[in-house]
Amino acid sequence: MASIRDVAEQAGLSVASVSRVLSGLPGVSEATRQRVMMAVEALGYRPNLAARRLRSQRTDTLGLIVSDIRNPYFTEVSRAVEDVAYAHGMRVMFCNTDENPEKENFYLEMMRDENVAGVILSPTLDFLAHPHQHSFPFPLVLVDRCESDTATDAAVLDNEDAAQRLIRHLLEEGYRRIVFFYGAASATGRQRLKGYQTALAEAGLPTDSLALKPTTDAAFEAMNALLKERPELPEAVVASSGLILLGLAQALRDAGLNCPDDIALAGFDDMPWTRVVTPAITVIAQPTYEIGRSAIELLLARIAQPEQAQRRIMLRGELLIRGSSRNRH
Repeated sequence: MASIRDVAEQAGLSVASVSRVLSGLPGVSEATRQRVMMAVEALGYRPNLAARRLRSQRTDTLGLIVSDIRNPYFTEVSRAVEDVAYAHGMRVMFCNTDENPEKENFYLEMMRDENVAGVILSPTLDFLAHPHQHSFPFPLVLVDRCESDTATDAAVLDNEDAAQRLIRHLLEEGYRRIVFFYGAASATGRQRLKGYQTALAEAGLPTDSLALKPTTDAAFEAMNALLKERPELPEAVVASSGLILLGLAQALRDAGLNCPDDIALAGFDDMPWTRVVTPAITVIAQPTYEIGRSAIELLLARIAQPEQAQRRIMLRGELLIRGSSRNRH
């Protein structure tokens, strides 16, 4: 069975460097991390879990609590977390809250009972509104969402910046009456709403937003209602998530409206369907796998060094301009 010394020799690094990578500690370059992980895979290395438990008095199980298992975003985040956990010889306990604070509290208590080594959480609004009411015996890292004053390690997208860039693109293409559909149950949706509001305020234009459940069905119904109730169509509609974007696209298709000739369409999440429809949909592509990987690396570092300073990794989305928002001039 391969040892950590074998991994170090295979990677051409010191045992200390390999240990830092496997412990998720900061101060390691991406090139070094890649060399170590390639050596781990080549040798089939697995840490001595029994010895680690004796040293730390912790289990080798991590908790991952997401807010909506139906959202493909969390599928990719979960994959990244599991990949890194597996490479470190750790297990992942997966739970889904459906944005329900009661379920969230239940699963957090369950993690306490299971004596997990640490938890990655996509928090509800209730959790973020009362952060000081929560105290856990394990390290906690937030993923996907947090507030500016949240005193917890976190890996997130810069939501306000991404939404601003998306709306500014539409403004540059000549669109002025822009309706924003957003999920009101999460901090993510509200932060993207703020970015939308900021971009329109800079342009001296009024905002027009609709809060809804972050589901495809809710978005489909909301878009249908808008089309029936408003005498004048908006020039563009924007979705704060991939599931909402799909509902809007289905409603526009069923109404016989073409994008962008009748109404432009844009949103978040580069899901496969957005690339294969005609025209393809303009989106903000999130570095989802990187967000998940960053979250678990933050957690492993916190487990190894509990007293280290709080860290927040904020990643930038990529604006992918496609046919659904082409020039209106």
